[in-house]
Amino acid sequence: MIAAPSGAGKTTLVRALMARVTSLRFSISYTTRKPRPNEQDGRDYFFVDHAEFERMVAAGEFLEHARVFDNYYGTSKPQVESMLRKGENVLLEIDWQGAQQIRRAMPECQSIFILPPSREALEQRLRGRQTDNDEVIARRLRDSIADMSHWNEFDYVVVNDDFERATAELEMIVAGLGDGLRRDRSELQTLIRRLLG
Repeated sequence: MIAAPSGAGKTTLVRALMARVTSLRFSISYTTRKPRPNEQDGRDYFFVDHAEFERMVAAGEFLEHARVFDNYYGTSKPQVESMLRKGENVLLEIDWQGAQQIRRAMPECQSIFILPPSREALEQRLRGRQTDNDEVIARRLRDSIADMSHWNEFDYVVVNDDFERATAELEMIVAGLGDGLRRDRSELQTLIRRLLG
């Protein structure tokens, strides 16, 4: 599982990781939010309306689901179980709420949290998308800071201050070589204080 606050660069990093580690299989989430201009149904997400999403929840079709920024997101239980039965390594791009649900359902899974190098970088990235107005960006920043407070629930933490290095660190974790990137490393403490303070 890979989680991050909005604006930390998770989606871009996941795409780069998937290109490098071809043995990984991506679990495509369902969402009720509208597609961004560069997104395709069935590639980035399965885009469904609220009624369909609620039907799937009631039918027990999600391994996890959560409401984030007025929209729902969920991980398909049949999709993940099918890939695991085939012996595939499955990658979930998820939020911290979903990660908690997945950990309860599959305690053996590995989890990675991506942090931005600073609050300023986070705001720049959110503004750089040019998809939200100032009010929405302010709310996303507040919510992102709240999301970052869950960093210590994850096995590993990657700081996205240099894209190439962050991608390489994700690759190391997936390969089982990520001991130096565990959440309890001392050099994270100063950054955490700056991000959450």
